[in-house]
Order: sequence, then C-alpha cells, then structure tokens
Amino acid sequence: MSPQLLTLVIQLLLLFTPAPTTVTSHYNYNFTSTSPPSQSEWRPARATFYAASDPRDKVGGACGYGDLEKAGYGQATAGLSEILFERGQICGACFELRCVEDIRWCIPGTSIIVTVTNFCAPNYGFNPDGGGHCNPPNKHFVLPIEAFEKIAIWKAGNMPVQYRRIKCRKEGGIRFTIDGSDIFISALISNVAGAGDVVAVKIKGSRTGWLPMGRNWGQNWHINANLKNQPLSFEVTTSDGLTVTSYNVAPKNWNFGQTFEGKQFES
Repeated sequence: MSPQLLTLVIQLLLLFTPAPTTVTSHYNYNFTSTSPPSQSEWRPARATFYAASDPRDKVGGACGYGDLEKAGYGQATAGLSEILFERGQICGACFELRCVEDIRWCIPGTSIIVTVTNFCAPNYGFNPDGGGHCNPPNKHFVLPIEAFEKIAIWKAGNMPVQYRRIKCRKEGGIRFTIDGSDIFISALISNVAGAGDVVAVKIKGSRTGWLPMGRNWGQNWHINANLKNQPLSFEVTTSDGLTVTSYNVAPKNWNFGQTFEGKQFES
C-alpha cells in the first residue's frame, strides 16, 4: 500500500470513529479518590479569623454539628468558601494549614489541623479582591482566632496560607444523633475519622432491611420510616469509598434527641 493511500485510510477511520462520551453527575461532588486522603499536595489559599465572642461555635453552622465544643470539635475548625465547600459534602473533612509568604506575621515552623464545620458565604456586594473574601474563585478558610493565632499573629488579618487534605484522627467512634418525629427520622453523623466527609448513609431496624437515607443538609441525613421500638444499625460510606457498619448502635428503646456511638474508620 502506498504512503498516500495509507494516510487516506487513517483519515477515514478517524472521521467515522465516535467521540468518547462524558457522563457528568447531577451533583458536583468529587468521588475521584480511591484511597483515604492520607496527605495531598500543598495548595495556596487565604485565611481570616473570627473573634472568640462570636456565637457561631455555639449555634453551629452549615454542617449541622451544633455546639462545636459539645460535639467534640473544639476550636480546631474551619468555615470554607463556596469553591471549597462542595455544597456541604466536604463537611467533616480535615485539612492542615500553614502560614506562608509573610515573615512579619507568620509563626515559622507551625501548622494547624482543622475539621470543616461551616460555610463562608459569598458577599457579592464586594468583588473577590475588595472584601469578598469568600466569593468565587477565592479559596478561603475562616478560623476561630484561637486556631489562627497558632500559625500567625492576629494583626495579619487576611493571610496567605497553604492547605492540604489529610486523614482525620478522632477520639472514640462515629456518633449518631437521632432526631425527628413519628415516621420522620434524622441522623446527624459526626466525629468521623479517615476521610471524614460522609457521602452515603443507610439505616436498618430489626424488622427492616437496609434503607438508604438522603442528605438533608450538611451531615444531617433523613428518611421517612417507622423504626420506633427497633434497635438501629447504620452503614456509613465516606468519599474514599470505604464503608463502616455499626450494628445495633441504638437499643430498642431509643428516643429522639439521643446520641449513640458506633464503630470508627481507621485514621
């Protein structure tokens, strides 16, 4: 076959070969990780703080954890800007932050580890460079002043930082706080080690099979089912694809408003 004829054949094959199809999820959630995020690369962002008198630690935030001290998160927490928050799916994930590029204000050789517990809403009355710290496309962390002062002097204000995703280390097991009424059951999933961010939850009574729960908001999951007077089991899956099953976490006589502890992911 002559070179000219071979070239023509290749061009015809390329012309009639169908292009690959890309399937996009309806939700912009990132499930690409195939192993626990033990340590990712450092990325640039900025960080500000809020004062100790701010009530947001008591009333909780967009992840639904409530009083962060009572929930066990303390001051090692962060609110994330819209581009990082992933509509709440990132709630419970852990990041390491360090101060960079400012010899005057950075505390050298230090870093902090924080759990995502809140959302920093954009303020479109300002542009991203003029006060809209959490506006897209800014990657921004809002920290309690107690956490901020571990890596920088408070006078620094809006500081350049670097961040990386790491595995969460938690004391005790996964916590399940049950709420609702009648046949509506809500479960707040907290204190999750490993990847930290929960992407799927199933619940099971002693008289049912496994029932998938839907994300209500943050890490609050819900289902319409009558599971009263049945011990409850939970199956929790995190963004790295790992699953932990806790059998009979809540006893038969459980009540709304109670918190129970199950098994834990490896950290």
